Amino acid sequence: MNITLRQLSYFNALAQHRNFGRAAESVHISQPALSVQIKELETSLGGALVERQARDVLLTPFGRRILAQTRKVLEDVRVLEEAARWKGGLSGRLALGVIPTIAPYLLPGALAALRAGDIHLDVQIQEGKTLRLIEALKAGMLDAAVMALPAGEPGLVEEPLFEDRFLLAGTAARLTSAGNPETLRPTELEPGHLLLLEDGHCLTEQALEVCGRDRENAQINMGASSLATLSRLVAAGFGLTLMPEMAALSERRAAPDMQLMRFSGPEPFRTIGLVRRASSIDDGWFSDLAGVLRQTGQALIGELRQSDVA
Repeated sequence: MNITLRQLSYFNALAQHRNFGRAAESVHISQPALSVQIKELETSLGGALVERQARDVLLTPFGRRILAQTRKVLEDVRVLEEAARWKGGLSGRLALGVIPTIAPYLLPGALAALRAGDIHLDVQIQEGKTLRLIEALKAGMLDAAVMALPAGEPGLVEEPLFEDRFLLAGTAARLTSAGNPETLRPTELEPGHLLLLEDGHCLTEQALEVCGRDRENAQINMGASSLATLSRLVAAGFGLTLMPEMAALSERRAAPDMQLMRFSGPEPFRTIGLVRRASSIDDGWFSDLAGVLRQTGQALIGELRQSDVA
């Protein structure tokens, strides 16, 4: 019997996508080549793994048993590779996920700091919403991810990095009509004046929570795809939004007519953290990475707090 890891990874991809074309694309080979490898695996194992239909692929009962073992083997190999890769700390290749409301602001400084520490470190970035990053972490496609805590998923290790407070953003006239900055709380904002990001962004969930609202409130406009879009909308006078400190300086420079105001204490905030799989090998690389990200984020927020922007 001659079974290869490559054949097992191809079979796993086919089971995930249930289509030879999509599976082949996901593992970067041609569809005929994938078909050949699956057929050879079936020959080696002595039984059919899949039932080939016109537009779908179904696992046979034998295929389901083999898939369970396949995923165990692939997971063991991934752990073995991690052990070898991280034996020297933060070095080699790092696959890092970052949520969109953090990536444009944190990454430039963080990547520069990582490169300064090891110019040979190969950092691969995946930007995505929280649920997508968690799925990629669990699948072994990411080593770690930067997101708002808590991630709320079992099997993950969370390391808090810094506190990112929320500011109220809008034109000067909008902010004046919002209320007295010495007593203003997010729960006092008029829902009809609020603009938030589209569903799927954790920042939207956090903003709704601190404002004491829910997604069923039809008065709240939740359609923007980025903080950059929100900034330009509120700068043009279309409403108010909650702006995290992390993004405030950058977005204020891009949209000069947008003004910022702090809420009365205690100020609402989100906790930004670094997350990894509990099963992943850690000989110090995770702490090293957290240290770089924490220092970069705190410096960025510190610059805002020392300025007269808010």
